[in-house]
Amino acid sequence: MSSEYLISMENISLTIGERKILRQVSLEILPESVLTIIGPNGAGKSTLLKILLGLQAVSSGRIIRKPNIHIGYVPQKFTIDPLLPLTVERFVRLGRKEDKFSVADIFAEIRISHLANQTMQRLSGGELQRVLLARALLGEPELLVLDEPAQGVDVQGQSELYQLLAELKHSRRCSVLLVSHDLHLVMASSDRVLCLNQHVCCSGHPEDVSRHPEYQQLFGNELVGKLADGLGVYTHTHDYCHDTHGSVVQLDDNHDH
Repeated sequence: MSSEYLISMENISLTIGERKILRQVSLEILPESVLTIIGPNGAGKSTLLKILLGLQAVSSGRIIRKPNIHIGYVPQKFTIDPLLPLTVERFVRLGRKEDKFSVADIFAEIRISHLANQTMQRLSGGELQRVLLARALLGEPELLVLDEPAQGVDVQGQSELYQLLAELKHSRRCSVLLVSHDLHLVMASSDRVLCLNQHVCCSGHPEDVSRHPEYQQLFGNELVGKLADGLGVYTHTHDYCHDTHGSVVQLDDNHDH
């Protein structure tokens, strides 16, 4: 594996029984980048994360990780026993040896200091996601992995969360891997997008993926609805594109992009 990658997955396939979950999936995670995986229900997105985290074996292919890489994980679903009296600060510090000041600093960084003494059971969906993020950040990860972090969060909260993740990429010099259903809300904060439907349908810059025929075939009706609702597509000009592995390819002045 090239030293420029934190993780490289090459031709990953997974079959359980007679069911093919993933077919020939390849991706690379670059340092200090935000990669978003999108796809419909049943596309294998969460399974791909489990493979990346070492929680699921593969049928074929290989994964190469940077030695001793530190990964912070924010799960898709998390529940707390309603009878367990647990404050936010106590939850974040469970099993951790970091001092109180490092926890306080992280709370300030992701703007949840006011929740420190709140009970976990009283948190909203957006507040819970930030608390889980705070816990993940305590390990000073090189890579943050978040599975559907905006689930159960309103549109404004989703936008704020994605903006926060983009800020963390710069301030902590870490990479972020997201799973999301919605390309348009993550466009402004993602460097690359991989569209998955058991195989890699397309990948590259968010704007390029949004125009790809396979993406439009999968999400065409959803795209029309979002544009009708006024959720426009984030755009900006650039003089590069990405190949199927996400590598940057410089464009000449005559290239249509």
